[in-house]
Amino acid sequence: MSFNKYWHCLLAVLMMFGAVAVQAQDTTAVSVDPELENIFSQKSPKEYIVGSVVVSGNKYFDNALLLSIANLNVGDKIVIPGGDNFSRTINNLWSQNYFSNVTIYITRLEKPNKLHLEIEVQERPRLQKFAFNGVKKSDVEELQTKSGLVAGRIITENNKQLAIDAIVKYYQEKGFRNIDVKVAEVPSATVPNASDLVFDINKGKKVKVGDIYIGGNTEVPELRVKRQMKGTKETTRITLYPAKDTPLLAEKETVSIDKILENQGFLQPTVIKNNLDPYFRFKLFSSAKFDAKKYEEDREKILDYYNTLGYRDARIVKDTIYDNSKGNLNVELMMSEGRQYYFGKMVFRGNTKFSDSLLQVLIGINKGDIYNKETLDKALGKQMSADGGTDISALYMDDGYLFFRAEASETAVYNDTIDHEIRLFEGPQATIKNINISGNEKTKEYVIRRELRTIPGEKFSRTDLIRSQREIANLNFFNQETIGINPVPDMSDGTVDINYSVEEKSSDQLELSAGWGGGIGLTGTLGVTFNNFSIKNILKRATWDPLPSGDGQKLSLRLQSNGRAFRSYNFSFTEPWLGGKKRNSFTVSVFDTKFSNAYNFLTGQYERTPSSFIKTTGASVALGRQLKWPDDFFSLLTSVSYSRYTLKDYQFFEDFRNGISNNLSFKIALQRSSIDQPLFPRSGSSFTASLQFTPPWSVWGKSKVYDTPEDRYKLIEFHKWRFNGEWYVPLSRPHGAERNKQLVLKLAAKYGFIGRYNKDLEISPFERFQVGDAGLSNQFALIGFDVVAHRGYPVYQTSDPKINPDQQGASRYFTIFNKYVAEVRYPLSLNPSSTIFALGFFEAANGWYSMKDYNPFKLRRSVGLGMRFFLPMFGLLGFDYGIGLDRLTPGNGIKDATRFTFMLGFEPE
Repeated sequence: MSFNKYWHCLLAVLMMFGAVAVQAQDTTAVSVDPELENIFSQKSPKEYIVGSVVVSGNKYFDNALLLSIANLNVGDKIVIPGGDNFSRTINNLWSQNYFSNVTIYITRLEKPNKLHLEIEVQERPRLQKFAFNGVKKSDVEELQTKSGLVAGRIITENNKQLAIDAIVKYYQEKGFRNIDVKVAEVPSATVPNASDLVFDINKGKKVKVGDIYIGGNTEVPELRVKRQMKGTKETTRITLYPAKDTPLLAEKETVSIDKILENQGFLQPTVIKNNLDPYFRFKLFSSAKFDAKKYEEDREKILDYYNTLGYRDARIVKDTIYDNSKGNLNVELMMSEGRQYYFGKMVFRGNTKFSDSLLQVLIGINKGDIYNKETLDKALGKQMSADGGTDISALYMDDGYLFFRAEASETAVYNDTIDHEIRLFEGPQATIKNINISGNEKTKEYVIRRELRTIPGEKFSRTDLIRSQREIANLNFFNQETIGINPVPDMSDGTVDINYSVEEKSSDQLELSAGWGGGIGLTGTLGVTFNNFSIKNILKRATWDPLPSGDGQKLSLRLQSNGRAFRSYNFSFTEPWLGGKKRNSFTVSVFDTKFSNAYNFLTGQYERTPSSFIKTTGASVALGRQLKWPDDFFSLLTSVSYSRYTLKDYQFFEDFRNGISNNLSFKIALQRSSIDQPLFPRSGSSFTASLQFTPPWSVWGKSKVYDTPEDRYKLIEFHKWRFNGEWYVPLSRPHGAERNKQLVLKLAAKYGFIGRYNKDLEISPFERFQVGDAGLSNQFALIGFDVVAHRGYPVYQTSDPKINPDQQGASRYFTIFNKYVAEVRYPLSLNPSSTIFALGFFEAANGWYSMKDYNPFKLRRSVGLGMRFFLPMFGLLGFDYGIGLDRLTPGNGIKDATRFTFMLGFEPE
């Protein structure tokens, strides 16, 4: 802007005071209007009217928008001197952080009192690009996101400082403490009013925790205090202790670590419970990085731990962090433990429903117990636990007392004892009024409502609320992590509305795969399972998406084929609520399989002859019923099935190549399942005891003589007993955002036995147990084998674990088996679109041919790691890498004892 254009005057407004200053200019070039100049020199304030306002200097912003922000409009009244209109206008624009300078000019005075104004702005430069110097490429990629910088946005001091703070925080979390960040703003040579930001980063040396020293702890051992510091670990050491009868080395004698380790007279425990002084120490590896945030959390954990031991006055009187000689950090904590407190007398007030003695038993705290406020709060049930509980709150809420509250107050503290008074506010019993369900877009509301244990008109029960959540989760139609339950009480009429919210997820599964092996060659599989099917809408084309759904039924279709060598068809349908009034499940299934690759046990080879085959055709019908005794976690399943095996020139058994075998069997199974959810159970258990049996054909026809294999196998007879038990125990209870990511221990025990009615006949070669490998069915499942997985081992036929079972198949199959499993599981993702968890396992299993050889302690053992992936469209996928411990022989290394296994669609038996 030239001074000649605006020859009147230049108005510089002091922002906070509204004062006016006139810059001195070269008056030889122009003359100043005396009346305009007198505006600022007049002694008494005078009122002016804004005649016009224009904006100049802006390149990226709309004039109308800036005038709106400035809030200086035509017709506004201005008082000069003394008014604040100009300062307010400048503040409004300046606060947007878009401008580096704002100036207001009076361009003309129109008599008698109308001012024409111009607002000149100088825009801040925009960010063209930014760079990070002094760090590696992988860090640059991370910092580009974490810095919060975006090309094209205005550069402000605040933006630069936020970016510096983000860089410092990023490297602090990696263990760096002496981080120096400098930023330079470089004007762009190509784009007007744009700049580049260049960050020069000197992250310094990574700092780790060297030693942690605990002082002032006279009652709690130092090691226990350090164990509470989960995020701040000191350098790990191995301490060598001399054996009692071993002479010590000379005080100044130098001995290498290797020599000491080779000395049989030295022990090498990490912790030893004796009074020996350590003879030698050395560092094994450095600890994790130092994190200031985690260190603060660890300080709180130490105090929480002291509180659980009764030291409620414990505090950290001093903590010091300093550099040691090796550039790491040493941490010193000085404790003041105080005295240990104990619970004294507990007096209950306000309880009319339950007696003091019952409440005392439920609390489980006796006089003389170590004081622990957390234990007391849990006993009072101030927070609803995920698995219910038997605390006082649960007792009242299960009897309808939704408005119940319990408060504990200290009535006396004497010496080391604390007396409490428990005040109970029982309130009225609440009756359930309305049940509201939201979020179900595909599933019919009645499918959810019939699973609920909370029924309008009945008394409120916290146990029923928790059980309802479990039943909704076990439908497997909804995201189990977002099932919401919101009781809305109304004290005016003693009722409560319960609002359930769900989030639909895809539950249908598609299997499309190909595989090679088993003597078959290339085999294709096409399968589809609709887990929320609706058969009543099957004729309504408008409901197909791709098939009618929403009624909670299950429809499964599966086809496998290799062309002429192998093909298999499977169909099943399940109605979980037969009749719609009771939880009585009904399942019907049909299958047909033909296998033309004959395995000759005499030669050990597959023989492909088009005219030889084994064909299995059958169907089954099952009816399940939920029981109310011993509790309603029990169910009874009964089924009848028929299988017809047709062999034509098929060398499956040594003495049976041609003929037809009929298997008519009945099954009864008693089940109890209390697991909290199907995909990743965190608690609960599941038990199944079953008996499958055929009619005793040979006993009914005692006079019949079985001279030929065809007669012997025509009517299959057996009785098969099975027991499966699984327990899920949470090993951790994280809080906050990680509360669902629990470390879970799974324990399982499984047993199977198949017997005969007639001692003159051998045990049926059908329906036996195949043990080993991944538990995936093969051609031997055509004759009803139970395929029992044993990770780390191939399929084996000998029961002697001393014999290394490296054969890839077996010609005999067991009549008895035992299996024990221990798994530690941790979820990596609980997203309904991809549930993923890792596991480590220990397994022991074996099989036997007769009861006289049965030895439940003579087992093959294996250990390993695995992963499970549940994808809605494909079901469960599993990968395991196991080491067969009994395959580790002097001539067989660990590589030869390992085995990789794969599973699809189900957990292995």
